[in-house]
Amino acid sequence: MPLPLQRNIKEIEAILNEVLNTRCPPVGRCRLLSSGFGTAHSLNVMENLFGHKECLGCGNCVDICPFLSREPSRRDKSAQRTSMALESIVGEDCDLCDACILVCPQVDTTIKNYVVNHRMVEALARLDEKVGDDNEPDLDLFVEEAFENN
Repeated sequence: MPLPLQRNIKEIEAILNEVLNTRCPPVGRCRLLSSGFGTAHSLNVMENLFGHKECLGCGNCVDICPFLSREPSRRDKSAQRTSMALESIVGEDCDLCDACILVCPQVDTTIKNYVVNHRMVEALARLDEKVGDDNEPDLDLFVEEAFENN
């Protein structure tokens, strides 16, 4: 659960944008930017560990990933359901949709709000560009199935 006192988004906005623009699932790095860890991504074991943000292994990020929905065979690469497994399974094929961030219970709500208010329109536009692309036939089927189920 996020701490009551969370990071000021202005303090981490530059590095957060760098993380969100990197072609790799960002949930693990956003978790580290959440309250409890500094932007240096390092932990001194002598420090008070209150508020640490390790992955719970809940698998929410793996379950929500649209890339893994389109290519479920990639899940066979690892039985783990962690953010690190997601990074290794998806890697640079990430859609940059940021859904993994929104479902992670360890990412601060300030970061989630930033993603929703500043990044979701861009992410949806990137996915929309891929619909109809001959190189992304599975995405078309994924979109069709989503509309059929609603």
